[in-house]
Amino acid sequence: MELDFGGIGKEYAVDRAHDLMAACRGAPFLINFGGDLRANRSPPHGAWQVGIERPDTERQATMILDLEHGALATSGDSRRYLLKDGVRYGHILDPRTGWPVAHAPRSVTVAASSCTEAGLLSTLALLHGAGAKEFLEQQGVRYWLLE
Repeated sequence: MELDFGGIGKEYAVDRAHDLMAACRGAPFLINFGGDLRANRSPPHGAWQVGIERPDTERQATMILDLEHGALATSGDSRRYLLKDGVRYGHILDPRTGWPVAHAPRSVTVAASSCTEAGLLSTLALLHGAGAKEFLEQQGVRYWLLE
C-alpha cells in the first residue's frame, strides 16, 4: 500500500511558489508542476496557452485553453490506473467502498483562483462518478470533462 500526497500537496506547492514569485517579481509568470498551473497574469503576447491532454495518448492535446490569470488543475486516470482482465480501475477510490469510483469521467479540469481549490474540485468531481458534471455545475466554476 502507498499513500500519495500529490493529490493535494502538489497544488498547495504551486500556490506557495506562486506567492513567493509574486512577492519578488513583477513580470508575468506561469507556475507548472506537472500540469497543475497558476499564473499571475498574461504575458505581453496574450494569454498563456495550456493544452488539456486527451486520455490514453502520449501528450496529445485534445483542446487548448487560454489562461490569463488564476489556476488550472486536472484529475483523471490517464496515467494512474490498473488494467486487470480487460477492466480499467482508476486510482481515485470511493471512500465508502474502497474501490475505484465507477462511471467517473476520464479527466476533469477545473479553473479557480488558486491551484489548491482547482485540484480539490477536480478530484471531488471524480468522486461523484457519473454525477461529476452536476457537482461542478453546482460549484459555479469553469470546467472541462473528458469521458
